[in-house]
Amino acid sequence: MGFADEQRAATARTWDAAVGHRFVDELWAGRVDDAVLARYLAQDALFLDRFVALLGAAVASADRTPPRLAIARQLGLVAGDEDDYFGRALTRLGVTAPVDPLPPTQGFLELMDDARRSGSYAEVLTVLLVAEWLYLDWASRPEPSPRDWLHAEWIDLHRGSAFRAWVELLRAETDRVAAGADDATRDRMAAMFSRAVDLELAFFDAAYQDQDQDQDQDQDQD
Repeated sequence: MGFADEQRAATARTWDAAVGHRFVDELWAGRVDDAVLARYLAQDALFLDRFVALLGAAVASADRTPPRLAIARQLGLVAGDEDDYFGRALTRLGVTAPVDPLPPTQGFLELMDDARRSGSYAEVLTVLLVAEWLYLDWASRPEPSPRDWLHAEWIDLHRGSAFRAWVELLRAETDRVAAGADDATRDRMAAMFSRAVDLELAFFDAAYQDQDQDQDQDQDQD
């Protein structure tokens, strides 16, 4: 078992809770509430700039040419297709002004910054791996796509042969780098992996924050 699979197994409970989250179920069913989706996408859009910077750090710190070129190609896709989706989706959902990051969003922004500023290819890879692998996992259900492009395109951005090949590259690179790393580096990679998985689950939970608060208030009034 390689390093990536070891960390996936070590975080299985939290990982599976994220992949099987209520948000994912509702997205696939095409019935996620617009207010929930707007909150989720507005928060996710805050990652784009830092994620592009993190990909840039991976390009700069990669120790071999083939992965460096592959990461550079993925950087262009993120800056194009994903940015286009955010613009159309948030316009349709009526999100016209920037939003402040919720705590899980802020936590993941800080995690990406920590990895980027470290200058460590190993740490940058680890954060990229969780962000992409967990999304491939929830977007790979063998179910019919929802009819609405708003839901279907978000799923399609995180599945398919090209995206799967990208995640496989990240897994292979993470395993390779971890195999040659010292214990201190592997410990930092493991800590970042676990931290990223925790934040992914918290991010899904935060999409329902206002809705859950409203329900609690209604119950208190009853």
